[in-house]
Amino acid sequence: MMTRPSRRGAAALLCAAAALMAPPAALAQLAVYDPSNYAQNVLQAARALEQINNQITALQNQAQMLIGQARNLASLPYSALSALQDQVAATQALLSQARALAYNVQDIQDAFDRRYRAADLTASDADLARRAQARWTTSVAGFQDALEVQAGVVGGLQTSRDEMQSLVSASQGASGALQAAQAGNQLLALQAQQLSALTAVVVANGRAQALEAADRAAARADAKARFSRFMGAAPQP
Repeated sequence: MMTRPSRRGAAALLCAAAALMAPPAALAQLAVYDPSNYAQNVLQAARALEQINNQITALQNQAQMLIGQARNLASLPYSALSALQDQVAATQALLSQARALAYNVQDIQDAFDRRYRAADLTASDADLARRAQARWTTSVAGFQDALEVQAGVVGGLQTSRDEMQSLVSASQGASGALQAAQAGNQLLALQAQQLSALTAVVVANGRAQALEAADRAAARADAKARFSRFMGAAPQP
């Protein structure tokens, strides 16, 4: 009777003999694991994964670039153009309401020919008085116009200040180059509007002062005419 170790040895010998007697196809199926082939497959898979990651990164960069271009092309949602145009129109309306003597070259020439030129020796005292009254009325109207233009410009300062704050905020919060450029252009337009308002004030003040100076000059001419007529001689320049 065979012992247990002897039985195990016999079984091992039978398995070995069966393996040797097996066909080549069966032996090939037994050797399914090749370490070198497995390592090469893993390396190829890693390279393919790296290429996919690179493509994903490139697509993300392209998407960011498109988002940046969209921001650069986005228009500024705030516009101060209407408010600036209203202020300019208001200033122009004040200037167009010039009393007695408008801002017109032909009108000014006609008025100086009638009111400010040298008085005729044949003019009566009543005529000279009417001339002086017309000049005084024109001078007072010129000063009134200047004060109204000043008041209109000062009244628009708060609107200009509000628009400037809004434009500065829009410029600081601009998401792209186009919005920043548009905000800068509107700030320049605001500055131009303020310069035009300042020009209107200077013009109105200059007009009032010029009328006052012309009135004084004409009054001196009238006085010389009266004196010359009284003396019976031609007026002196």
